[in-house]
Amino acid sequence: MLLTRCRFLLITLCLSAFVFVARAEQTSESAKPNAAIKQPQHLGRGVNILGYDGIWKSKQTARFKEHYFEMIRQAGFDHVRINLHPLRDHAMESDHRLSDKWLATLDWAVNQSLAADLKVILDFHEFNTLGRAPDINKQSMLAFWRQISERYKDKPDEVVFEILNEPNKKLTADLWNQYFREALAIIRKTNPTRTVIIGPASWNNINALDTLELPEEDRLIVVTVHYYNPFAFTHQGAGWTDLKDKLGVTWDATADQKQAIIDDFAKAQAWANEHDRPMYVGEFGAYDKGDMDSRVRWTSFVTRHLEELGWSWGYWQFDGDFIVYDIDKEHWVEPIRNALSPPKQNQTSK
Repeated sequence: MLLTRCRFLLITLCLSAFVFVARAEQTSESAKPNAAIKQPQHLGRGVNILGYDGIWKSKQTARFKEHYFEMIRQAGFDHVRINLHPLRDHAMESDHRLSDKWLATLDWAVNQSLAADLKVILDFHEFNTLGRAPDINKQSMLAFWRQISERYKDKPDEVVFEILNEPNKKLTADLWNQYFREALAIIRKTNPTRTVIIGPASWNNINALDTLELPEEDRLIVVTVHYYNPFAFTHQGAGWTDLKDKLGVTWDATADQKQAIIDDFAKAQAWANEHDRPMYVGEFGAYDKGDMDSRVRWTSFVTRHLEELGWSWGYWQFDGDFIVYDIDKEHWVEPIRNALSPPKQNQTSK
């Protein structure tokens, strides 16, 4: 009888130990997708690059030079947002396969960013194509993420995916909620702990945040909005708008002007608090035809306010328009650069 009881006790202890270990392993496994402490969810200060550079077609027509990556880091920026147009650049074959040449250029940009100690956002920037005909181009978007996810699955956490820039027009909020979930599911198959950026419909508008239906269980999502208010100021003289002939609009940092910006971001911050999501302004800027003093005041106020809120941001853009660097003259547009990253902070922003 005593021997039988001892055996029973031993079996019971072994079973208890097994259950304890199994539960511990289960808890550990379930915690992995939420290991946000490892993720670069606070991206810091950034700048958009390479969206409209000839480099995607030929290295011979490239404007962006390799040493710019380190130069951007030394100027006080923490990340770059690489704007990708594989459909516009005809980099995707009829079977949705990305061309080897285009991918080689992307590899170069990613590797150079990381070598310069810059986090890098891979931004699928085909907002016009998806906005015009989402049903026709959906499979191209999903094929893009299927290939990019597989190609970069072993890259460090500092590589971040952004599913689509500025969903708009026919890509409605309801449709967008379906599309990004399908893309996210593809990404999570090979990148279960990768930070992914998702923004609302209506051009990543702050006022559309309430339409965004994120999967509650996925806590490795950064939410993005874009900011160009007041539009009559930030886009004066822009040829692609109805403001191309309207100039002379100033931003004087009056109490009312500043309060309007504060109120805009207060709405977004309230949404972020409610949903417990980190926030990122992936684009903002004031077009080059506005007067420089006003542009500096606006840019400085927006960036410092975002940083007070604890948000990350990416300025639009390095080269092209709204520029912070003049490639033709090979120098920074100092007033804008200093508004974004004050000189005394250039080496200490990380």
